[in-house]
Amino acid sequence: MQPVRKAVFPVAGLGTRFLPATKAMPKEMLPIVDKPLIQYAVEEAAAAGITQMIFITGRHKRSIEDHFDRAPELEAELAAKGKADLLEIVRSISPEGESYVYIRQPEPLGLGHAVLCAEPVVGSEPFAVILADDLIDADRSVVGQLCDARAALGGGSVLAVEDVPRADTPRYGIVSSTAVDARTSRISHIVEKPAPGDAPSTLAVLGRYVLEPEIFAELRRIQRGAGGEIQLTDAIARLVPAGRTYAYRYEGRRFDCGSREGFLAATVHYARKAGYAL
Repeated sequence: MQPVRKAVFPVAGLGTRFLPATKAMPKEMLPIVDKPLIQYAVEEAAAAGITQMIFITGRHKRSIEDHFDRAPELEAELAAKGKADLLEIVRSISPEGESYVYIRQPEPLGLGHAVLCAEPVVGSEPFAVILADDLIDADRSVVGQLCDARAALGGGSVLAVEDVPRADTPRYGIVSSTAVDARTSRISHIVEKPAPGDAPSTLAVLGRYVLEPEIFAELRRIQRGAGGEIQLTDAIARLVPAGRTYAYRYEGRRFDCGSREGFLAATVHYARKAGYAL
């Protein structure tokens, strides 16, 4: 069984809910305290043992590339002024041993299409998908938790899930499943954004996936779904009958940083965690 060594970060979205801040700045670069949202996601992947970070980008996302690139002039300036602590912070953004790949998504055709754009780099390996909007504070990297579950299962695709209020099911992919152990269950059905009355459960898929490479063939086959987009959920649904697609109830506290309320809650939480008195 191949280990998971690659992660895909879909970051091509326009971030319109955060206008005017996102008119010239990617929402993934908005800071939670003193660190951009996308850096939390990359650090989570690295903590799970992932070494290749694959960003699916769009126009006006160059600052993400710049952030993870080396900055020799800045490093030289900090070194010359003896600011060793700040120099270490700058160098730790992209540590040695990690590689960064940037792929342009030509059209905004949905999450499934963004994942499909990564196929030339991912190839025939298992991989993670991390949505930076879902910021999760956890003792053990949530992607790491999914990788551990996959290893215990002997392979298969593993999706992070949590229970949500029934009124919120139109915001998520919703699964029904059969328990394997206390946190893991085998998915029997998955549907994208069902109405509350149609939802098979209240178990929602969040922005963390570990997927087998077979998902790419299904993404190429499916038609556009909800919103006229290629939905990752629809491709996952085609893998479910094989019996190797699992839901995992992760441990951690999630903040929906795709909303202003969630972004503010995350900022307060991480500021207090850093010792700031609020």
